[in-house]
Parts: sequence; structure tokens; C-alpha cells
Amino acid sequence: MKLTHTNDQGKANMVDVSDKPPMLREAIAEGFIKMGTDTIKLIKENQMKKGDVLTISEIAGIQGAKKTSELIPLCHPLQLTKVTVKSSLQEDGVHVTCQTKCIGETGVEMEALTGVQVALLTLYDMCKAVDKYMEIQNVHLIEKTKKAI
Repeated sequence: MKLTHTNDQGKANMVDVSDKPPMLREAIAEGFIKMGTDTIKLIKENQMKKGDVLTISEIAGIQGAKKTSELIPLCHPLQLTKVTVKSSLQEDGVHVTCQTKCIGETGVEMEALTGVQVALLTLYDMCKAVDKYMEIQNVHLIEKTKKAI
């Protein structure tokens, strides 16, 4: 049996948001990377060869959120007014949250989710030499809001 994919419209489309009013939009996403106790100790003592793992992951997450429309083909480019990424060490890994904000016609949840994922991937990259069993888990959107301005 041969399976084929057909798009009813024959092409991919970016959603037209030109008729939507600009609103204050915010989103918060989170995720976790499970790590071994030796890895956590190295992070806590700032002994990883690549540097300050938590700070670098936060900066990477901010950069990732800003580049979302370049990574996800049909995602609108947004002028973000705020991106905050927090990486916090837990006893079994690192918890990451990302908050995004903009004034625009479409939501910022993809930017928050991308920020979390890039921060987690950065943590993975920075720790992979010492921990072969890390696992990225439970990346999800916590909250998405919009308010008239």
C-alpha cells in the first residue's frame, strides 16, 4: 500500500493576521532535563569545561526565542518586547522556564516553547561529555494570555 500526502490547498500558507487588532500577548513555557548527580555537582561547582552552564543556557534560550520564525517555517516574525529564561538546578536535573511578551496580532507561545527547547539543548550540549544519559522531558506551555491595549 502506497501512502501519499496531499495538501487540500496544494500549498502551505502562513495564517493571515492582518485583520486582527494588536494586543498585549504573553506566554510561559517550561521543560526539564534529567541529569546524573555527578553532572549536577559539576554544574553547581561551575566546573564544566564549556563554562557557566546555567547562564549560557539562559542566553541561548533568549536567542532561540528571538529566532523562532527563522526555525519554524510558517511562524510569524514577532517584535518581542520581553524574553526571560530561567534555568534552575534541581536535585535530579535542570528546570527551565521561558516567558515571552509582545504587542502584536498573533501569540508568542511558539517563542516561549522554542526558548525552553534551545536552553535545554544547550544544557545537553554543554554536559554531554560527562553525562551520556541525560533526558529532555515535559516541555509544555504553561500559560498564554492576550489583553486589549
